[in-house]
Amino acid sequence: MITLRKLELMQDRVCARKLSIIYHDAALALRRGDEVSLGYLRSLSPLFHSEKLLPLFSGKRERIDDLLRKVDVQGGVELAFTLGDLSTEILAVLGAEPSDWDFTEEDGKLDASRRIVEDHILVLDRLRSPFNVGSVFRSADSFGIRKIILVEGTADPRHPRSLRTSRGTVDTVPYEVLAEGNVVDLLRAMPCFALELGGTDMRSFPFPRQGACVIGSEEMGVSPALLACCDQSLGRASIALYGTKGSLNVSVATGILLYHWCSA
Repeated sequence: MITLRKLELMQDRVCARKLSIIYHDAALALRRGDEVSLGYLRSLSPLFHSEKLLPLFSGKRERIDDLLRKVDVQGGVELAFTLGDLSTEILAVLGAEPSDWDFTEEDGKLDASRRIVEDHILVLDRLRSPFNVGSVFRSADSFGIRKIILVEGTADPRHPRSLRTSRGTVDTVPYEVLAEGNVVDLLRAMPCFALELGGTDMRSFPFPRQGACVIGSEEMGVSPALLACCDQSLGRASIALYGTKGSLNVSVATGILLYHWCSA
């Protein structure tokens, strides 16, 4: 628990960010039914009227004061939602967006040590959209992927649009960019399969405990060389569809696949 004195010594935006984390964590604790120090939370309220933070929150003064008044009188689940609102308002002032249920370190970055990692490798074969690459990283973080291999020609995970959708997970899931020939050598040395149309319904697919899955590009699918490796190993896993479209967005399809693989 950070002391009030230590918070007072921080720079304005650092202090505000820290307050957002404190309120967010307390909100989650209350939702779980854990005990929190109401006295400590209420002791933080004067900080918003201090010489340091008062200018920062001038445009949100009425809203912040209303939430702080609720903190002084509420408890339980009701207080949890108020604290969540307060955390979000602080982030809005800082120009940041909240990520619900994120595990963060002291500096606000995602805490990679919280991940449960499987011996699963994901190969992205020339995915062109930075948005999709970032979204795949986010799903990979959630479903235990140990490493992502990007075949040359795949969008850069550090592209601004990829970073926007990955929400910090390009720093929690290790990745490497390799030429297709090197990826072929890698796949020949382990069980592998492809996410492709016309394969085995993934509800009955024999997912390996360790190995690699190849995800093809939005337009071209998996390349012949990589698909040959998968066909010689475990084959192809497919998603049964019941609508008018013949395929799903690649990042959505990957999320479905990773859930099944992680649960197998």
